[in-house]
Amino acid sequence: MLKSPSLQPIEIKISTVVAISTILHSSDPLAIDAALKQMTGGVPDFFDDEFAVIDIGDIAAGLPKIDWKQLVALLKKYRLNAVAVRGATPEMADAIRAHGLSLDEGGAGVKPREPEPAAVAPAPAAVAPAGTMVIDTPVRAGQRIYARGCDLIITAVVNNGAEIIADGSIHVYAPLHGRALAGASGNAEARIFALSMQPELVSIAGVYRTFDEGFPPEMARQPAQIRLIGDRIDILSLSPASRA
Repeated sequence: MLKSPSLQPIEIKISTVVAISTILHSSDPLAIDAALKQMTGGVPDFFDDEFAVIDIGDIAAGLPKIDWKQLVALLKKYRLNAVAVRGATPEMADAIRAHGLSLDEGGAGVKPREPEPAAVAPAPAAVAPAGTMVIDTPVRAGQRIYARGCDLIITAVVNNGAEIIADGSIHVYAPLHGRALAGASGNAEARIFALSMQPELVSIAGVYRTFDEGFPPEMARQPAQIRLIGDRIDILSLSPASRA
């Protein structure tokens, strides 16, 4: 069968890929392994084969070299697929490329910003504004939803084991039990709102916080928002009593 002359064996298109920032404060494999084990709680599919950018901006200046093969294998053990390195010194470039990693020239972290006053969660709009994805059905365990380039509004429960991602903010007008990642493309101003907050993990602009010992009891299953203050995930109640 003859192929169409216009059909090429390969096409190149622009695509946006969400990658986790793995920010290293140590190059010790044992310390990193122990930290990842604690972070994931031993759950084998915690990261679910996600792409990872290794950020060594905080430690690169004091390192003579890094065992990239060992580091990549260690991340792979936790189902993180290293694709690039951020914050490397020029002397490290050849070794990084030799291990199949790219050099990410982006910033080495989120710039701190001044704390802002707590905001009241907005009421659901009758008609969603442009640039918003709306989900009206429950998000099941194992399901992943990504609102690319926009905010995400969910009006039904987000179950344990589900993952919701947005380049903008996330609004859940129902219980939030799964993993919520806002500002996935690096927007540090993004926030996460829920009428009943009980997530397994939250992230804003690549900064993560897990709740291995449970969500703070004083705000569990209550209206709350999550925002990024500098490099710290901050949780604020949206209950009327807390704003009085």
